[in-house]
Amino acid sequence: MSQDTSSDQFFKDSVLGHPAGLFVLFFTEMWERFSYYGMRALLVLFLTSSIAKGGWAWSVEDALGLYGTYTMSVYFTPVIGGFLADKYLGYRWAVILGALAMTLGHAAMAFETPLMLYIGIGCLIIGNGLFKPNMTSIISNAYEKHPEKKDGAYSLYYMGVNAGAFLGIMLCGYIGEKISWSWGFGLAGIFMFFGMLQFYFTQNIFGNIGLKPTAASKQESIDRAAEVKVPANIVRDRIIAVLIFSVFTVFFWAAFEQAGGSMTIFAEKFTQRELFGSSASMFKLADTLLTIVPLLIITYVLIKLFSKTFKKYSIGNLILSVSFIIIWAIVLWKVGREYAAVGTEVPATWFGILNSLFIVVFAPVFSKWWESRYNLSGPMKFGLGLTLLGAGFGFLAYGSMGIDADSVVRVSMFWLIAAYLFHTLGELCISPVGLSYVSKLVPAKWIGIMFGVYYLFIGMGNKIAGLMGGMIETITTQYSLSTFFLIFTLVPMGAGLLMVLLSPLMKKLMHGVK
Repeated sequence: MSQDTSSDQFFKDSVLGHPAGLFVLFFTEMWERFSYYGMRALLVLFLTSSIAKGGWAWSVEDALGLYGTYTMSVYFTPVIGGFLADKYLGYRWAVILGALAMTLGHAAMAFETPLMLYIGIGCLIIGNGLFKPNMTSIISNAYEKHPEKKDGAYSLYYMGVNAGAFLGIMLCGYIGEKISWSWGFGLAGIFMFFGMLQFYFTQNIFGNIGLKPTAASKQESIDRAAEVKVPANIVRDRIIAVLIFSVFTVFFWAAFEQAGGSMTIFAEKFTQRELFGSSASMFKLADTLLTIVPLLIITYVLIKLFSKTFKKYSIGNLILSVSFIIIWAIVLWKVGREYAAVGTEVPATWFGILNSLFIVVFAPVFSKWWESRYNLSGPMKFGLGLTLLGAGFGFLAYGSMGIDADSVVRVSMFWLIAAYLFHTLGELCISPVGLSYVSKLVPAKWIGIMFGVYYLFIGMGNKIAGLMGGMIETITTQYSLSTFFLIFTLVPMGAGLLMVLLSPLMKKLMHGVK
């Protein structure tokens, strides 16, 4: 069976206007992001918390240094993971082995010893390298004959990414801060294991897409690439365009990834999180709605998937069912526990769910926008995304005015909420769109490796985020906290303006790809 036939098979059953197989990837990626963001939400807080609170009392600079190295590494290793999948493993086995390595990594971290922490982080880095580029490569291959639907497909896939991040930050963060760090880290691993099993038992829905490469399939890829007959100069120009997009992602992620570092510290030290009386009651109601409604939406997508795939892939669907039953049980326990308390202290990690919540809410809107006649070009999307990101930090720069290193002032939660909203809108203009453009601009035989290269640039941004975030105390002491956030306001806005100015050049380099 040829790759084209597999692509047709992938499109056979439709769920919400897209193939059912896309939503298998949706839920697999959801559990992987649950594990990643659940662990990420806890890491810096755990390392910097006092011994009395069960933490390790690291300095902010050291904790964010490790955080930056970790988040950089999980984006560097996809270069190797993409190569191994393209040449030897195939996309599917790379995903399965990556998920297994990450499961073992989370299990190791639950022991809370220095050795097991570093072993766990090492497993997570290796696993992510195998997993991340090859999930997106499966989508790229599946939509090869339907390029007009790629932006929408990646936006919906990105909704799954952030559904997992939402649940992971909410549940792992809550349990880690209020119950036990070990249970928080361990919970992330449990659902990574469920995600691996669900993908393994449902993988036949992809037809021949993502199987181990054979001599015949490699020759077929060469023949298909030759059939396209794209002139060498056009291939060169399009790869240059991908590299330019990649450079601008460094600016984006260097600022955006403050969410796991300096913004979490801002939430913990300088944001008013203790609520009583009517304020506590209002928050509990809002938190319940923010928890239950998105989970209902995701459950609805799950039911739609079941209606198309349960008969053929019953084991995978049963595993997915069990994981959702457990999630609902934990959510209802959390809600009940909070309502039983007299007051409430909003966990510092709680604000991280806002990004994921806004993604779930706005991703379908952006998906429709990108498929409409009002669609923007790729460079304009990047420019808009960077500008919105900078505007989000503008709220933090204004809200933190007057706060210095010794300040005991705690400001309204509004500033963080507004920042996360604008960061999310910016992210929707860049992250899923960037993935889509890599898949559309790069020749098919280089897809896995070029996704890895794209992630390598994101990794650079993550490392810079850790280094810059670690300077929060130094800059706040010498100047002010507002100055620290102002840097992240002006730099992304400047990069966004530059991308808009480069738009005519980028259109030439892309040679008609929209």
